[in-house]
This record gives sequence, structure tokens and C-alpha cells, in this order.
Amino acid sequence: MKYIAFGSTGLRVSQVALGTGNFGTGWGHGADEEVSKSLFNAYAEAGGNFIDTADIYQFGQSEMLLGDLLKGRRDDFVLATKYTNGAEPGAGRLVTGNNRKAMVASIEASLKRLGTDRVDIYWVHHPDGVTSLDEILRGLDDLARAGKILYAGLSNFSAWQLSRAVTIAELTRSLPIAAAQFEHSLVRREAEADIFPASQAFNLGMVTWSPLGGGVLTGKYRKGESGRAEALGGKVFQPENSVQRTKVLDTVIKIADELGTSPGQVALAWAGTHGSIPIIGPRSLSHLVDNLGAMNLKMSPEQIDRLDLISHSNPSTPVRKPIAWGDQ
Repeated sequence: MKYIAFGSTGLRVSQVALGTGNFGTGWGHGADEEVSKSLFNAYAEAGGNFIDTADIYQFGQSEMLLGDLLKGRRDDFVLATKYTNGAEPGAGRLVTGNNRKAMVASIEASLKRLGTDRVDIYWVHHPDGVTSLDEILRGLDDLARAGKILYAGLSNFSAWQLSRAVTIAELTRSLPIAAAQFEHSLVRREAEADIFPASQAFNLGMVTWSPLGGGVLTGKYRKGESGRAEALGGKVFQPENSVQRTKVLDTVIKIADELGTSPGQVALAWAGTHGSIPIIGPRSLSHLVDNLGAMNLKMSPEQIDRLDLISHSNPSTPVRKPIAWGDQ
């Protein structure tokens, strides 16, 4: 496992983060306690040290399972969780959203479930369309001063919101925004137009979710599997629903054949050449083993160029210079 300097924080985190949205069965789709334990331990044994969860994941079960798994080794991991949606099904209006009341209620509940006194990175899960950035930043600063969070990040915020938040924090000398989290894969490259440049300009730690497009880039749905395509109401799933996406998957499979590896490893290795930390979200040990295999995969510049060109929304755009995964 290689380790990456996380923005300007001084933290060194593993080149892939373990997403634990599948830890628990509260959503009716996920991994039970024993499987979750095996996933966590295998990731840790491989050298992984970056755990990503949220209060809403499996309606709080993810955080509860992590609380047990982290006992006796809490300081070995960078632990990140999120708030905005609440942990309970149909959570009330006063404990959801990004306002300070919801923020305080959420962090207290998360700390209890996680069995810890602080969260290393606290993400605002997504904009709520109501709460001002000023209020969010003041609340995060208060949590840091109370020792309940160490760093703060924005998840699924637009580039302009991210830039404004970073600037406000700088001008008010409050807790800096240290990281950005957003979707990125061969079938969702929109972030390269603005969020990547903004994050790089501010030297933020970059974390990307769904690097496999909800599993579509593994090619498993062509084999008749359902997985994320049907689970969770089809959320966070990118279907093979266009000529370009079909060409992308065809190219991923062809390169996997050339390298003697799996399509999923090719897609994940490509995601790792952008300077971000992809989040893997395995539901079985075989999924995790395949994901981790991507870290040792070496694609040629020509193969990366082929993936870049076939997946880009504008094929005339000059090919970028990839960043060596784990060396940035």
C-alpha cells in the first residue's frame, strides 16, 4: 500500500479509502457483522488506514460496527464520517440538514456510535439548499475548538461553493476546509472541469466516490448480475445507457484482457491517476481482494490515453498527463 500526502493537512493516508456504506444490513442490502469484520481486517492488513462512513449509512449500523472494529486500534486509522441526512429512517427536520443544531446533534450521536471522542475528518454530506456556508463554517470551527473534530471537508458541493467556503474560512481565520469529496469515474468525469482544478488550487485533499460507476465498470451487469442496479432503489448507479458508455466499457474490458486482470481493476487504477483517493465500497471479501489488486496494476501511457479519449465528453481535448498513483 502506498500513502499519499492529504492536501495541506500533513496526514499521510492510504491510496484508497475503505467506504463502509455496505457495513450493516439496515438498508436491506449490505454486509452482516462477520463479513464487515473480514472486510475491515483485510483492508487493514493490506496497509489501509483511511475509513469513510456516514451517519446515514445503514441507518447508523455502519458507525456502530466500526466502533467495535476500532477498539484498541483507533489511532491506526484516519476516521471520517458525514452528517446532513440523520441516522434514523425518516429523521426529523431538526436533526437533518446542515444547520448548527443538526450538526451538533449529529456529531454527538456519531461519536457515541463510533465509540470515540473525536472524528478525524468531518464531512458535510451535501448542500441542503438552505443553510449558509457562514453558518456551516462557524459550526465546524466550534466543533474543532471543542476537540470533537480535527479536520473538515465538503462532500458533493459545487466548485463555486467549495471555493467560497475555503475563502470565507481563510478570511475569518476559522477551521480551514481541508478536503473535498465528489463522484468521479470513467462514466462520470464532470468533476475534471471545475472541482478538480478548484481542489488542486486550494491544495485540498481529494476523495472520490463510486470509481466503478456503481459496479457498471466491472462488466458484471453484462453477465446478468443485479447488485447496485436494483439495490437501494438503483441509487448511486450509472447504467450502460449510451453509445459512449458502451464504448468505455468495451475499452476497459479490452485493456483488462491485455493485462490479464479484471475490468474493475483497470477502472479503479485509472481513477487513481488523477491525484485523488478513490473510495472502494466492497460488499464481499472477493470484491475487496479484486479492488486492492488494482494498486499493483501498471497501465501503459497508451492504455491510459485510450481510456481518457474514449470517456471524455470532448474527444478533441488534449490528453492529460496522468499522476502516478500513490506517488503524489
